[in-house]
Amino acid sequence: MDPRPACCAPPGGPDGEPVRNGVPATPAADPPAHDDVALPGGVFAMGDAFGEGYPADGETPVHAVRLEPFRVDVTAVTVRRFAAFVAATGYRTEAEVYGSSAVFHQALAAERADVLGAVAAAPWWLRVRGADWSHPYGPLSDVAGLQDHPVVHVSWSDALAYCAWAGRRLPTEAEWEYAARGGLAGRRFAWGDETTPDGRWMCNIWQGRFPRVNTGEDGWLATAPVRSYPPNGFGLYEVAGNVWEWCADWFSPSYYARSPERAPQGPESGEHRVMRGGSYLCHRSYCHRYRVAARSSNTPESSSGNCGFRTVAAG
Repeated sequence: MDPRPACCAPPGGPDGEPVRNGVPATPAADPPAHDDVALPGGVFAMGDAFGEGYPADGETPVHAVRLEPFRVDVTAVTVRRFAAFVAATGYRTEAEVYGSSAVFHQALAAERADVLGAVAAAPWWLRVRGADWSHPYGPLSDVAGLQDHPVVHVSWSDALAYCAWAGRRLPTEAEWEYAARGGLAGRRFAWGDETTPDGRWMCNIWQGRFPRVNTGEDGWLATAPVRSYPPNGFGLYEVAGNVWEWCADWFSPSYYARSPERAPQGPESGEHRVMRGGSYLCHRSYCHRYRVAARSSNTPESSSGNCGFRTVAAG
């Protein structure tokens, strides 16, 4: 098995120099209210206690982390919220500036001429001209009926721009895992240790044989609306599956061995930013990254049809 399978996130961004789209210099005059919850902070055990992680992801050693109180969004940022940001600022995402983004092959809604090719390391991902946050499956799609779905085709820089406007920030990786665990210590998932307790699907992931056969047992091929699955112990929805969520940190597989106990911020530099939570493409047989300790990453200018974000604020 590939030690770092690329089922969930297409590696790398579009060809060419990174786009510097700019971040709004000041927050909105009337920042939007966020549906969030206050978390008390404290000490928790971060990392993979089951030894199930891919070695190249660096989910070990399990280590103690101490966090201050903070507030975290109940859901990922939705299409509706991101549309309000774009309407208020005129912001153009990096996918729009580049002119293309990555779409999963079974969700494609585009003319053949707009398919610019498959991603070599993950051919189920297609580079599609005109795919962006408001055309999530390609230029023949739109977001009508998707207002309560998580926004996708947003890069790390796009997420940061939204945060600056909304007076929020991205969570650190440690904050994300603490929030996702929902108060459960040492468990495999945000709800316990079984994928489908009592036969219930607890998150939006792949069923069937990846990447060709999805039986759709959970009712979704791509994203599901936020709040489609039960919340965790802190009242947070879809911290497993549905869409990957950007974190603030640079990624390093060796970081846990040197991470400080108090409020770790990640490495000082790097080439990839951390993503957490897994997506609708995760499957135990190939990309078992909807576990609460699982880590992944991508270059900060990259975007795809299965990556979004949620925000945090001071407690």
